[in-house]
Amino acid sequence: MRVDVGGVGINFEVAGPDDGPPVILLHGFPDSGRLWRNQVPALTGAGFRVIVPDLRGAGRSDKPADVDAYRIPLLVGDVLAVLDSLGIARAHVVGHDWGAALAWGLAMGVPDRVERLVVLSVGHPAAFSSAGIAQKEKSWYTFLFQYKGVAEAWLSGNNWAGFRELLDHPDTDGVIADIERDGSLTSALNWYRANFSPEQLTAPPQELPTVRTPTMGVWSSGDRFLLEQQIAGSAPFMTGLWRYERIEDASHWMQVDAADTVSGLLVDFLSP
Repeated sequence: MRVDVGGVGINFEVAGPDDGPPVILLHGFPDSGRLWRNQVPALTGAGFRVIVPDLRGAGRSDKPADVDAYRIPLLVGDVLAVLDSLGIARAHVVGHDWGAALAWGLAMGVPDRVERLVVLSVGHPAAFSSAGIAQKEKSWYTFLFQYKGVAEAWLSGNNWAGFRELLDHPDTDGVIADIERDGSLTSALNWYRANFSPEQLTAPPQELPTVRTPTMGVWSSGDRFLLEQQIAGSAPFMTGLWRYERIEDASHWMQVDAADTVSGLLVDFLSP
């Protein structure tokens, strides 16, 4: 299925019963909706109606050239347009990596549209900005990603050697094949260029709204990019239910490394 949002086409798939509780799954960098392939059967088997978009700049969705086209408010609008096209007023929202940042944005900006929230890997933005110098050091690559052309060449050169070394994605070859087919490397990096600046590393912690939506945060102990503190420390920024889960011995891409565990947590937290 496809919806047009201000001239940008967003591709998405829907599975499960039409009358099931709706769940939308939001991927991050450098993935597409294919990241959730192990969770969709578990959720539909539990009776959920599952919506999986290729977010703006990824997969089969459009890839605007303008960096500003990837700012979080516009991405929030894409998610709402997908839900509106299906006649869904409220949905469970699950996000990973940049998709988690987008999910937080939905919960803060349009809380009436979010039934329950699950964030994988990334904590509340205020908790992230309060996580200290150790987290800033882990985020070093975000500086590199600001340099258009340079970042693309470093990541893709020599048979994607930089990409392979930096990310160590459990599905590296499949993700690279998707990026090459869809031409989505620059558009994926534009999420960083539109929503992050080096000045943020020295800025004081952000003052952002608290979240009243019942929320579960999940972190994996093998995450090379994000400290546990930046998600486990989200509790002070919640006014609704906060549940925290830690998955051992899984990488940043826990949906692949610990697929059954992630699926079980989703079904448990989102079930009535």
